[in-house]
Amino acid sequence: MEPAIVLWKKDLEGLFLAIEYEARVLEVDPEQIKQKIIACGGVEIRQSLMRRYVYSINKTDLSRFIRLRDTGFEVTLTYKEIKHDGIDGTEETELVVDDFDKTDEFLSRLGYQGKWYQENYRNSFQLEGARLEIDRWPMIPPYLEIEADSYEEVIRIAALLGYTKDQLIGENTLKIYTHYGINLKEIKDLRFV
Repeated sequence: MEPAIVLWKKDLEGLFLAIEYEARVLEVDPEQIKQKIIACGGVEIRQSLMRRYVYSINKTDLSRFIRLRDTGFEVTLTYKEIKHDGIDGTEETELVVDDFDKTDEFLSRLGYQGKWYQENYRNSFQLEGARLEIDRWPMIPPYLEIEADSYEEVIRIAALLGYTKDQLIGENTLKIYTHYGINLKEIKDLRFV
């Protein structure tokens, strides 16, 4: 798989931050959406169990956090800041690290303790330059994530799959769980049993 093209912007402090352009469609049938993606010319890339630790930076502000994630083929450490719930509402700075457990230990020594451990299954696709993920999380229905290089591309790919702009949400996983009446902040260890 080719590396994703990421758009960068320079913030006031001179750091370069990537802006994520992504939206989700809730309550999809994984097999139906997989067939629809393939029928539109999409290519299945991989299936994997993903595991992550989320570290809070500030106990009261959950819009900024550090995520250590093992996708089954790559381990990344990411600073994320959620500006708003829109398709272009999250900024991130991400780097690849070589060891999930050693990076967790390193963060612990810096004073960061994994606030939450989470797992999900992900089925990844590419379609016309966009990255599509069918995500299955414990306790909630599967959803589709569409990530592209611009706001307009997210909308276009969604339309290609038969979804209108009104069916797309820009909410993060925490808010998706809240949508289903589950307070994810209270679940310290989220695994498939």
